[in-house]
Amino acid sequence: MAAESTGVSGLAERYAAALFELADEQHALDETADNLREVRAMLAESADLDRLVRSPVLSRAEQGKAIGAVAEQARLSALTRGFLGVVARNRRLFAVPAMIEAFLAQLAERRGEVTAEVTAAQELSQAQQDALGEQLRRVVGGRVAVNVKVDGSLLGGMIVKIGSRMIDGSVKGQLQRLQLSMKGVG
Repeated sequence: MAAESTGVSGLAERYAAALFELADEQHALDETADNLREVRAMLAESADLDRLVRSPVLSRAEQGKAIGAVAEQARLSALTRGFLGVVARNRRLFAVPAMIEAFLAQLAERRGEVTAEVTAAQELSQAQQDALGEQLRRVVGGRVAVNVKVDGSLLGGMIVKIGSRMIDGSVKGQLQRLQLSMKGVG
């Protein structure tokens, strides 16, 4: 299993590096990153789209046609649409999520950014995201890219991960810590 994930990781890195190079040459890094974030959000929101990219049953042509229609509907750039088409023709759509992460990581590294993975109990407004980004920038002392996911099971608050550091300010985490401390008292 480890070898398989390493293979997908290496594959994703190579495709992401190729896309990064093309986007850089075309001065389209920001547009491409925005497109890829949109694809990531679509994959997270649509079980059908997720099945499409992971299905070994669909032919190259079927996957290519379907992903092309999705990209067209989402009004993705010609570069991103072309990239997704090549990935589909090469039967590599299953690795698109890893390719997106690899591209965004390469972009963050180029810009000297640190990525903060934030899991919140509910959707954050743009003002809340901006305030959070500013606070994290002060703590880190540099540029911070914030990726926000929603997990209703947290009950309230949020969990912030930056590199190997994690700050759990969720209600669920506080309840778990309280439960552990009470076990020690009994």
